[in-house]
Amino acid sequence: MSSPSTTRRGPLSSYRERLGNETFAGMVLLVGALVALVWANSPWREAYASLSEITVGPAALHLDLTLAAWASDGLLAIFFFAVGLELKQEFVTGSLRDARTAAVPVIAAFFGVLGPVAVYLLVQAVTGSGVWDGWPVPVATDIAFAVALLGIFGRGFPPALRLFLLTLAVVDDLIGIVIIAVVFADGLNYLLLAAAFLAVAVFAVLVRRRITAWWVLVPVGVVAWALMHASGVHATIAGVLLGMVVPAVARPGEDEDLSHRFEHRVSWISSGFVLPVFAFFAAGVNVVDSGGLLGIVTDPVSVGISLGLPLGKLIGIWGGTALLVTLTPLALGKGLNLKDMVGMSLLAGVGFTVSLLIAQLAFEPGSVESSHARVGVLLGSLLSAILGGIALRIRARSRGEVTEEA
Repeated sequence: MSSPSTTRRGPLSSYRERLGNETFAGMVLLVGALVALVWANSPWREAYASLSEITVGPAALHLDLTLAAWASDGLLAIFFFAVGLELKQEFVTGSLRDARTAAVPVIAAFFGVLGPVAVYLLVQAVTGSGVWDGWPVPVATDIAFAVALLGIFGRGFPPALRLFLLTLAVVDDLIGIVIIAVVFADGLNYLLLAAAFLAVAVFAVLVRRRITAWWVLVPVGVVAWALMHASGVHATIAGVLLGMVVPAVARPGEDEDLSHRFEHRVSWISSGFVLPVFAFFAAGVNVVDSGGLLGIVTDPVSVGISLGLPLGKLIGIWGGTALLVTLTPLALGKGLNLKDMVGMSLLAGVGFTVSLLIAQLAFEPGSVESSHARVGVLLGSLLSAILGGIALRIRARSRGEVTEEA
């Protein structure tokens, strides 16, 4: 019989363990966003705005940033480090290793980027708004939310559907990262950028030599992040690069590879602290003082994004997949057909984290367009979740009836 000291766990340990459940992690992220949205529209909304604008950091290093900027530029680098680790694993040992298996979801991911962009641009053209800068906002898929929702609504489908969504979302994230790095680079300082890459190279050498003490790696990572930030490239790119240089193959005598070990240590911090804090500062849109909800949801920017996420993803992913399996020798995974892809394509429209980040980058901070874009992300993600869940349950019921008849 074990003693109470060995079985009792503290609240932090319990919280960390629960974050291993994708649904719980998604709920924590959602709570952060809801608290911000309620506070930003309450009688105490000025306190929320003042909190977001508190400036912290050394001005001499150009790191005197607001708390909201620290959340998106600083803390979010940890999330992107975890994304980099996952990308490395997928390329080396995961679903992206075999090009033949990954071909359909990888190509579908590119169609899934083009679809939302086309919908957004079409809305702006039809309305004559002329606000073209928001085109990258609806391209992203939030891996955590989309996979969690598929776990809830996707019961009764073959495992190949989850693998398809996971592969598509990983590639989608990679495309989003490239867009952030290329489109939103501002006044590049090539000397500082080269220094940032040098710091990443030093980090790579250290981890390959299995020098993994936190007091060595963390300072090198912080230097890479700071140099990337100062160079004009969004600082979260440093997180991705640092994650992708971590070895994903274990050496003889090692129980697990470094990328999995690092992911185990970092992922709970990312999902349990970084993402909720980012959502808290990113989702707090003041609807009351911005013309009311009706004025926001009818604005072309908001409409383009809120339609681009569910409709654009459905057109792009499902349409692209249909073209691939109809016109080429490529095929879907075992047990899947095109009818199964409708609900999953809609779920891919849950953009949330990366879409909120891009919405902040696409427009001037504090501008009307920035607020409307973030509302569009929230509405579009909600529509994608609801429509995707309904479509999946209808299709699952149909699959069940066919199985019973067989």
